[in-house]
Amino acid sequence: MDVVFRILSDFRFRLINRSRLWKGQQSGTGIVLVLIVIGSIGFHIFSPWWWTPIASNWSVIDDMISVTFWITGFVFAAVILFMAYCVFGFRPGKRRLAAYQSENNKLELWLTGLTSLSAAALLAPGLMVWFKFVTVPEGTDEVEVFAQQWSWSYRLPEKDGKLGTADNRLISYDNPLGITSGDPNKQDDVVIKADDLHLAVGRQVKMLLRSVDVLHDYCVSEFRANLDMVSGMSPYFWLEPTRIGTFDILCADLCGTGHGALRGMVMIDPEDDYQTWLFE
Repeated sequence: MDVVFRILSDFRFRLINRSRLWKGQQSGTGIVLVLIVIGSIGFHIFSPWWWTPIASNWSVIDDMISVTFWITGFVFAAVILFMAYCVFGFRPGKRRLAAYQSENNKLELWLTGLTSLSAAALLAPGLMVWFKFVTVPEGTDEVEVFAQQWSWSYRLPEKDGKLGTADNRLISYDNPLGITSGDPNKQDDVVIKADDLHLAVGRQVKMLLRSVDVLHDYCVSEFRANLDMVSGMSPYFWLEPTRIGTFDILCADLCGTGHGALRGMVMIDPEDDYQTWLFE
């Protein structure tokens, strides 16, 4: 009997120690979760990495990113803090009993409603911005951006303000941009076979995007405006440069082994300097 008593006493002692250890681990887990939330918010507020100063009219895109951060950040913090509360508040104890509940219609209704409102708060403003992004104002200049592995080319209208039509199926050695030969609007088009482009400050421009081969993405971070360039399609967006300067052009899609070399510069000039460059 003494042996059995000692075995039972030892077993009870181990259970008590494990229970205390488990409580300590759960308390530590709750503290770590709270610190994750505090650290994430602090990093977002004091982070040295942020977007570059804007140089176009699309400051509303920055506003949308901020709204997205606030909404998703609030949900992230709420979920993590709720987890910390559950871990710490419902740790094992003498007077705590688990209760099984198969469903809770009221809770499910609240969760569905809050999730729907959060999704709408994210999607609705974005759709309104997208509508403005692709609705080109009347009288906007046109610039065609032509991408291929691994260089940029451009085509601008001159006196008539209209670009001649083009088709990738017409691309050849003598016609590298696939310009339609019978189109009268092509007569005064300015073709730039270089990676650099000039635009006039304060002058709205529609960017027509074409790719001859793989997926590309004409990206100038300071413009906050870019789209994928798909061969056979003609996506577009418009912008208005608002700041004089020189900015990097990058391809934002992995387009092959020379992806890193697909670079260029866009120079935002005063109107007089832009006209001088265009007609030189």
